[in-house]
Amino acid sequence: MDDGKPTGPQAKWWSRPAEGRPSRSGPENRKPETQAPESQASETQAPENQAPESREPETQEPEGREAQPSLPSGPPLHEPDEYSTPPYGGPGPWAPAPPVQRPTPAHGTPVPPQAAPLPPQPSPVDPQAASVPPQSSPHPPHPAPVPPQGAPEQPPYATTYGAGGPGEQRSPSSQWVHYDPWGAPGQPLTQTGPPAGTEPGNRKNRRGGAFAGVLLLTLVASGIGGGVGAYIERTGGLTTVELPQAGHDNGDRAPESVAGIAASALPSVVTLHVSGTAESGTGTGFVLDARGHILTNNHVVAPAGSSGDITVTFSSGETAAAELVGKDSGYDLAVVRVKGVSGLKPLPLGNSDNVRVGDPVVAIGAPFDLSNTVTSGIISAKQRPITAGGEKGDGSDISYVDALQTDAPINPGNSGGPLVDTQAHVIGINSAIRAADSGQGTERGGQSGSIGLGFAIPINQGKRVAEELINTGRATHPVIGVTLDMKYTGDGAKVGEKGPEDGPAVTKGGPAAKAGIRSGDVITEVRGQRVHSGEELIVKIRAHRPGDRLELRLTRGGKELSVTLTLGSASGT
Repeated sequence: MDDGKPTGPQAKWWSRPAEGRPSRSGPENRKPETQAPESQASETQAPENQAPESREPETQEPEGREAQPSLPSGPPLHEPDEYSTPPYGGPGPWAPAPPVQRPTPAHGTPVPPQAAPLPPQPSPVDPQAASVPPQSSPHPPHPAPVPPQGAPEQPPYATTYGAGGPGEQRSPSSQWVHYDPWGAPGQPLTQTGPPAGTEPGNRKNRRGGAFAGVLLLTLVASGIGGGVGAYIERTGGLTTVELPQAGHDNGDRAPESVAGIAASALPSVVTLHVSGTAESGTGTGFVLDARGHILTNNHVVAPAGSSGDITVTFSSGETAAAELVGKDSGYDLAVVRVKGVSGLKPLPLGNSDNVRVGDPVVAIGAPFDLSNTVTSGIISAKQRPITAGGEKGDGSDISYVDALQTDAPINPGNSGGPLVDTQAHVIGINSAIRAADSGQGTERGGQSGSIGLGFAIPINQGKRVAEELINTGRATHPVIGVTLDMKYTGDGAKVGEKGPEDGPAVTKGGPAAKAGIRSGDVITEVRGQRVHSGEELIVKIRAHRPGDRLELRLTRGGKELSVTLTLGSASGT
C-alpha cells in the first residue's frame, strides 16, 4: 500500500468511479463555484492495460459535515481513508454521479430515446484524462423501479452532473431527475413532475372535460342552426324578406254576413247607362223576373226620354240593350226590360212592413259608375216622408215617398239599386240622399256625397207600382179628392178654399166629399200617425193602395172630428 491507496484492483463501494468509467465533469465552459487546490488531483481513469494510478489525497472535509453512514459488518474492504473519502466521509464538491439509471421496461414496453451522453471532458489538472477509455463499473447499479403495467410512458430521465452550482450544466432533457448517490440502497429515482399513477386519471379527467365541451358545443351549434333554419323558413332567406301570410280558404262565408249577402245578391244587380239628346246618366237596377224585367228609379231613365238609349251591364260584365216598359214620376219608379238574355237570377223581394229600426241592411249599386259596390248600415228610421225632384217647376216631377231611412252610404249612381236585409231580400229601392250642401230638401241626381242620410222607397210600394207598370204601362195613385193649401204654415194639412181652375177644393162625389170633409178643415192624423204638412199627408195617402179604408182626424172651428173614407184612384204620369 502506498499513500493509503490499494496497489491492485479491489472491490469498491460506488462512492468513487470504477475502473474504465469516464469522469463526469461538466463542459469545458463550466466554471466551478470554488477552485480546488493544486494539490488535489482530478478524477481520471487509467487505461484497461494499466494499473490504476496513485490517487492524490482528497481535500479535508469541511467542519460541520454530517456523520458518515456506518460500514457494513465484516472486515473492511480497504484500509481506513485518512481523507474521509465518501461514502464513509462527507460528500466532496467533486464527487461525480453514477451512470444514468433507467427503469427496466416491462412486457415489451418501448423505451424512450435517450439523450446522447456528454463526451468525457479533460480535467483542468490532468490533460491526459481525455485519452482514458471508459470501463464498465464493477458493481451494477440498483435496478430502477418498474412502472406498473398499462401506465403511460414516462419522459426520459436525466441526471445532474457535478455538485450543482451556479455554473452547473444539465442534460437537454425536458424532465430532470435528481439522484442522491448517498441515499439508502435501492431507493428509487426521484421523479419531477406529477406523481406516478396520477397521469391516467388526469388524462381521464381531461378526456371527460373535452367530451363535455364537445357535447356543449354541439348543443349550442344545434340551437343556433335550428334558429337560423327557422328564420330562413319564415323570411325566405337571409337577405330576402318574405312576410308570413295566411293560406287560401274555400271562400265560404256565413249567409247572414255582409260577404254572404253580397255574394247572393250581386248576380241580380245591374248597372244602367242612359243617354239622350240632351243629357246622360248612370244608375242601378235589379232583376225582377226571368223574363228580363228590371226595376229602377224614374229619374235614372228620365234622360233617355222617348228616343234615348238604355244599356244594362250585369255583374259578370256582360251588357245588353234595354227598353222602357213604364215609369211614374210620383213614385219615382220605372221598369225596363232586356231581351235575348238567359240565365237571369231574380232578386227575392222582402216585406218592408216587417222592418224595424236598427235592422242591419246592405246597399248595392254603382256610385259614380263604380259597379258592384257594396256598403252596409242599419235602418235609421221608418215612414220618413220625403219629396224629391221638382226641377220642372210645375210639380209634375215631384215624388212623394214614405221612405225608409238608412245610414248605409248611398251616393249618386246608387239610385234604383236594392237595399237588402240579412236574408238578401229586397226591402227598399235606394232613391235619394240628403247632402250637406243641398240646403233644404232631398236630392235625387246631384253630385254631393253621402253624409249617412239615405232614403229608400219601401218594397211594398215598389212592388205594387212595378206590377202595374209591367201589366198596364202606367201606375195608379190613391187619392181622397181634395186640393190642399201648400202655403199653410200651421201644424197639419189644410184643405184649400179653391181647386184647380177656381173649382171647388173638395171634389164632388169624391171620397172626401162622401166622408163630410169641407174646405178649411185641417187634417192632423192618418191612421193614428201625426201629419204636420200637406206633403206629409200626400206621402201617407200614397203609401196605400186605391180602395184602402182610412181613418182621419181633423179640426174644424176648434173642434176635433174623426172621419172614415175609402181611397180613390188616379192615373200617374
